Amino acid sequence: MTRCTRRALIRGAALAPLAATAADRLSQPVAERYFPGHGSYGHHTTSYELRLTYDPAAGLLEGRALIRAVAARPLREVELDLARLTVRSARVDGIGVPARKKRNKLLLPTPHLFAAGAPFTLDIAYGGRPGPVRSPFGAIGWDRTGDAHGGTLVAAQPLGAPTWFPCNDRPDDKAEFVFRITVPRGHHALANGTLAEHRADAAGECWTYHHSGPMAPYLATLYTGRFAHDTWRARDSATGRTVTGRDAYPAHLSHHARHDLARQPAMIEAFTGWFGPYPFETYGAVVVDADLDEPVENQTLPVFGRNQIDGGRTWETLVAHELAHQWYGNSLSLRDWRDIWLNEGFATYCEWLWSEHIGEDPADAIARREWAALHSRPQNLRLGDPGRDRIFDDRVYTRGACTLHALRLTMGDERFFTLLRTWHHAHRGRSADTRAFIAHAARHAPHTTGPLLHAWLYDEPLPPLPRPGAGRT
Repeated sequence: MTRCTRRALIRGAALAPLAATAADRLSQPVAERYFPGHGSYGHHTTSYELRLTYDPAAGLLEGRALIRAVAARPLREVELDLARLTVRSARVDGIGVPARKKRNKLLLPTPHLFAAGAPFTLDIAYGGRPGPVRSPFGAIGWDRTGDAHGGTLVAAQPLGAPTWFPCNDRPDDKAEFVFRITVPRGHHALANGTLAEHRADAAGECWTYHHSGPMAPYLATLYTGRFAHDTWRARDSATGRTVTGRDAYPAHLSHHARHDLARQPAMIEAFTGWFGPYPFETYGAVVVDADLDEPVENQTLPVFGRNQIDGGRTWETLVAHELAHQWYGNSLSLRDWRDIWLNEGFATYCEWLWSEHIGEDPADAIARREWAALHSRPQNLRLGDPGRDRIFDDRVYTRGACTLHALRLTMGDERFFTLLRTWHHAHRGRSADTRAFIAHAARHAPHTTGPLLHAWLYDEPLPPLPRPGAGRT
């Protein structure tokens, strides 16, 4: 997502990728995680199938979650995250079990001891009136837009996924998703991935989406309401294949939205040249009829507020930012939230690359302006471990981008962009951390990147930017 404090997400409204390996699922001890109360390391999820019915007039959601998972260690109880909603029934491997809620945890006993490596299934019926939950960053998760059609959106980063489905709420527990959403006649439902089926009958309209992902729960999203739609195509310059895009927005914003989002195909062509093949089956942007503090990066389908659409491309850098997250943050995910600069620094640097690409300010000019602004502020942030409450500090974004620019100046363009492409390629569909990035950079420039990255990532004082041309040979 773009830089923000997340104190109020909505203004004036109610509150074919690679499979993850066993090594990817190794984690820091619970005590070292920023949010140890979220997620479980007892199992790894392989797929979610969410069957949802939403009544916008009453604000009620009825859901059924079919979850496939694999035990990571011997299990007598499966632990999931679920907030605000009530469990109607639960089955583990087809056997009914008593569900126990403990705050925002859902605990399900297993019918017998599950051995490490054993696959199992969960079938959970649940429902209630979903809404955002409080977090250190404000209210996040399921929310209503407050428009005339009872629209909703999900912006779950980092802890809001349990507001609408039971999940293993870890950023490194990634799975395949299917969404089947029933809404009243005349209403639309939008979710991650590709629209597989749309049926309408007297009971309402059912929209089915499939996303092979893999995707972390916090990146799953759902938008309901009434939208105008556009479909577009872009060329993947790394592979030559066609990427199909779909945008949705309120009809009264159609003219402005079409103009402001029109360069997404050109962005994909440029980004695939810099970062490698587009990692998913589709892409698109959703504009909701509400003011948002900032856009949010949901996988394949980010969301923008009406206040970020003005017909003048004033916020186009945010469009570039959210698209860049599809490589860095979504396909290549962080292991723990302490590594957030790997998402936000990369996406912010892509804003600067896009500016340079279209003939506006060069990345070097932007970097030096941002460096000066950072230098004037307190020197008390360690980029590689900013602290739980500062993961969305705007210095994480700009110092992260400056770190990449310092690498580019030191390595030279050819080696730098090779590093970006191979970094994504090596971890596509998986998770990684800062230590892995340092090791990856060292393989491309072993004598220069280690000290440079240590200073930018772990020293509080801001290092100097190298002079332009320092990496040319």
